[in-house]
Amino acid sequence: MSTRLPQPIGRQKEVLCLPAQGHLVVLGTAGSGKTTLAVHRSLYLAHPGTDHYGRTLLVTFNRCLVAYLRSLAGTIPRDVDVRNYHKFARGYLNNRGRMRWNCISSPEEQRVFCRKALVEALAAGATSTVLQRPVEFLVEELRWLAQHGILSAAEYVAADRVNRAGTRVARADRPAVFDLYERYKAFRAASGKEYDWDDLSGAVVEELSLDAVGRHYRHVVIDEGQDFSPMMLRSLATAVPANGSLTFFGDMAQQIYGNKMSWRTAGLNVQNVWRFEQNYRNSKQIAQLALAIAAMPPFSTDPDLVAPKSPTADGPLPALVSFGSEDSEMQFVASLARRFGQTQSVAVLFRDREAEDRLERLIPDGMTRLHGDLDRWPDGPGIFYGTYHAAKGLEFDVVVLPFMSSGRLPHPPDVATFGQTDAASRDISLVYVAVTRARANLIVTYTGAQTALLPVDAGLYQRIRR
Repeated sequence: MSTRLPQPIGRQKEVLCLPAQGHLVVLGTAGSGKTTLAVHRSLYLAHPGTDHYGRTLLVTFNRCLVAYLRSLAGTIPRDVDVRNYHKFARGYLNNRGRMRWNCISSPEEQRVFCRKALVEALAAGATSTVLQRPVEFLVEELRWLAQHGILSAAEYVAADRVNRAGTRVARADRPAVFDLYERYKAFRAASGKEYDWDDLSGAVVEELSLDAVGRHYRHVVIDEGQDFSPMMLRSLATAVPANGSLTFFGDMAQQIYGNKMSWRTAGLNVQNVWRFEQNYRNSKQIAQLALAIAAMPPFSTDPDLVAPKSPTADGPLPALVSFGSEDSEMQFVASLARRFGQTQSVAVLFRDREAEDRLERLIPDGMTRLHGDLDRWPDGPGIFYGTYHAAKGLEFDVVVLPFMSSGRLPHPPDVATFGQTDAASRDISLVYVAVTRARANLIVTYTGAQTALLPVDAGLYQRIRR
């Protein structure tokens, strides 16, 4: 076993050896050891010397995290598969003869098909005002329909939408949106695209209901489960045999894809929820900032949020550094990354992929980009860079967060599409994710005015003006 994988401590030992049958949910705050325990649990369930032995799927949403999980575990036993969800879904559908080459539409193709469906619906006399909203708004709603497995207009109208972050559609407008959804799928199919990335899970559920051959896995362990849609979770629950288990590890405070759900609608029969409150990763100062972010009004009020207990490890206050221009800001960030990267792991994290180019121009060589094609996790010190999304589940000695200005957060395109409140709700979860990736040192930079998604309490930072 890899020496990088910490041994379970405290309540983690109890959860590791919970019964290997049924559905188990473990919710924990950032830094509480969920990912570590997900690896341990997978190895435990697949151990050939036990009565519960069986092939085990360790699955996560983020492809980059797959490489990290494999590096933590060291040598992966043959009976443990480490995959991201969409690789599992495509593999299963391919095995069942339902996955042709190039049959999944890209996000850009989704927008094209949605625009065509909208033109057709309006030409047919549709008058609902919701169809006047931006295409990005409508695409997001179509994604929600697929993620929740909505199969009829009546089901959509009756759907409980309370506490759902993101788009909101009045019940009176939902039949028009569902009609748009049907037209969208027709245009997609006519172009040879049977699926998009959101309805793959529905196809898996459908195919599993017809599959009499048996189940490939006895156990499923889900890491970063808060980012799985209800249909993804339902498909994984359906993939487990009666004598198997599903273990869900997640942190609702880090939910960045807006998939509010109940355990029941996700197909999980949950009798008890285990909660990990102790933060083992972040220094006391970084954890205090994360707590302050989680207490801000835009943050979710999800009842499954687990409030973290601040750790005792001491460290420097997070630095909040202001600049007069973004060029000066990026020069500083690049210099800082080079310096820290010589002896520590340092991650420079951005809200969007577009911002990565600016760092690449300043540091053209010697960095590791956090992205889906990363198949080997590098050990030791060095510079990592990528988006908040790509950093989910990861941790670094030092984290640098550029462009935390009011002009960039909340994300202006999201504000234009969904409104200020929903855009702030989405992005404050991302900020929480980014901040809690840092073990010991956190540097936040901005140009002009700082984003309103950061607390204003002066005692949380060391403020520096450049």
